Amino acid sequence: MRILLSTFGSRGDVEPLAALAAALQALGAEAVVCAPPDPEFVELVARAGAPLAPAFTPVRKWVADALANQPPMGLPERAAMVMTAQYHALSAASDGCDAVLATGLFPSTAAARAVAETRGLPYVYAAYCPYFLPSEHHRPHPYPGHPVPGDEPDNRLLWKRDIQTMNALFGGAYAELRASIGLPPVDNVRDHVFTNRPLLAADPVLAPWAPTALRDVLQTGAWILPDRRPLPPELEAFLEAGEPPVYLGFGSMPMPALRDAARTAIEAVRARGRRLLLSHGWAGLQPDDGRADCFALGDVNQQALFPRIAAVVHHGGAGTTTTAARAGAPQVVIPQIADQPYWARRTADLGVGVAHEGPVPTVGSLSAALGTALAPETRARAAAVAPAIRPDGATVAARLLLDQLRYGRGRPV
Repeated sequence: MRILLSTFGSRGDVEPLAALAAALQALGAEAVVCAPPDPEFVELVARAGAPLAPAFTPVRKWVADALANQPPMGLPERAAMVMTAQYHALSAASDGCDAVLATGLFPSTAAARAVAETRGLPYVYAAYCPYFLPSEHHRPHPYPGHPVPGDEPDNRLLWKRDIQTMNALFGGAYAELRASIGLPPVDNVRDHVFTNRPLLAADPVLAPWAPTALRDVLQTGAWILPDRRPLPPELEAFLEAGEPPVYLGFGSMPMPALRDAARTAIEAVRARGRRLLLSHGWAGLQPDDGRADCFALGDVNQQALFPRIAAVVHHGGAGTTTTAARAGAPQVVIPQIADQPYWARRTADLGVGVAHEGPVPTVGSLSAALGTALAPETRARAAAVAPAIRPDGATVAARLLLDQLRYGRGRPV
């Protein structure tokens, strides 16, 4: 059994697929991961023991071009470019595969759906956050030029409207792609790609799925790739030299404005009398001076690091939120885009941290948030929640997929 796992996105999109690939292979199946060929993802997928089939371009280059609007184009045109290019990459990667599972940016998942159809393969869609799946319990995600009406209280109507939004943004490109490869048109691109039976790869404590008639969702738990890398000796020495520091990192968020936010955060952390770990991330964060109370680091084993941290200040990516919660580390979430406000709210609702109001902190706002996160009651709550975070979501999903494919138990779409 050989399964193609497809994504196009940042580390938060790739690492869970690497975890699923490792789980599938542990159960005797083969997995091929089609993901951006950035060096960090090549290493990540190799650590999972799976082959990498390169997506159409490195994602860092794609993000830089999109931020600079080079070449100049709107969202539908850029989506069409991704859809077509990723279709060809996935077509090559799908040779010899028995099924396709896709997640990540919508144009990439649409391409995966089309490849599955042309190959006659079962197709499964997976989401990492409930926020993106239709439900009367929450509102749809707004897209540029397509705000969600604030005066409409009926979420069911908003999700019906979302079909029109997705068709407007992605339907034309998908229709052209399908016509070019001999597939019939579809009138609802969102539900065609998401399917009526998606997987939800999110922890049920952190991100519970409430049953809804709008979607038959199966929640597996978060897909977590075990990390056994030792921490660098220099980092170990810093950790041992004083009280637990505060960690600050914005992960795969590339926005240059985050460098100013980092300087603000450094000042707020120091005002609390705490040392600081500063993760470079895609924004290239750097210390503002050479003081010994701040240690800058690149990619390290967060699973080993976060249990030794006083608090984790981050952007609210699903992976970072889950890793910090598993470690019992209090969090301050400064959400920037997409599903990050959702994870910020869940962190606050669970009492394991603070949701910062808005994406741009001040020294005062962040100092106040740190005061709550560093309080003994927050740490106690974070420690109490940590054991409830499931570590086996990837294995649950792998067993489910293999049962479906081998024995036809709830066969994928």
